[in-house]
Amino acid sequence: MNKLDLLRIFLRVTELSSFTQAAESLGLPKANVSDSIRALEDLLGTRLLHRTTRKVQATQDGLALYERAHGLLAEMEQLEAMFAQREPQLTGKLRVDLPTLIARRTVVPQLGSFLAAHPLLEIEVSSTDRRVDLVREGFDCVLRVGGLQDSSLIARPLGEMPLINCASPAYLSRYGVPHTLADLEHHRLVHYVQVLGARSPGFEYRENGVDCQLTMAGSVTVNNAEAYEAAALGGLGIVQAPATGARRHLDSGELVAFMPDFAAAPMPVSLLYASRRHVPERVRVFMDWLATVLASTLA
Repeated sequence: MNKLDLLRIFLRVTELSSFTQAAESLGLPKANVSDSIRALEDLLGTRLLHRTTRKVQATQDGLALYERAHGLLAEMEQLEAMFAQREPQLTGKLRVDLPTLIARRTVVPQLGSFLAAHPLLEIEVSSTDRRVDLVREGFDCVLRVGGLQDSSLIARPLGEMPLINCASPAYLSRYGVPHTLADLEHHRLVHYVQVLGARSPGFEYRENGVDCQLTMAGSVTVNNAEAYEAAALGGLGIVQAPATGARRHLDSGELVAFMPDFAAAPMPVSLLYASRRHVPERVRVFMDWLATVLASTLA
């Protein structure tokens, strides 16, 4: 195994803090990963990882190598592309994470055209509303909808996703169509939280440029977009849904929009990727393609 391959294996073990998970993500036997780390340590003459029965952690020398190796491997990819054929084919594997409904309705149906243009690429698509750990779980990029927490990741803003208030005709027939905030006292909200057990923000709206929240009753709390949509269609309460995703249900009459003057603030949509000086060409090309695919659905 060449030195660059040894570095790639070391990076993945360090990011995942696990020989087993690194081996699974790289498609290698665990023994090969362990042997590669020992070979790299012998080559450099220093211990790179502390190994215990529960955890693998980088030593000070390992941390120093980790920082340098990221840039080195990215530079090597650029050099390979520079001296390759005039129109080099992108190769390798991409691991990406997308929100469930965006993946199912927008991205995956168009993925065939991207792969046709880059037939040597392999793409692993994680589709979840859970906030994955980009570095630890080995993702090249993730698409996030909503506010971002402070982190060392690089964020590429793609636009905003407008939200609308809506409910099913059956629900509105039972409770009436609300027109004011006071009317909501007699209504029920489908609550959405990222983690069950967390506190729901309630009904969100923007008034005079200020983001506000109104506590509302509700019998159902969900933690993913598909269940949220199903609850609305099933007449379980009011939802505040992305306008693009709800449009087909509004057009068909399955959902009815109301109170446009009390819509929640648009949700920012961002691409996140690891904080490193150079982005691999296959990741950059995919992110550019994804931004183009989503452009028509974002404000």
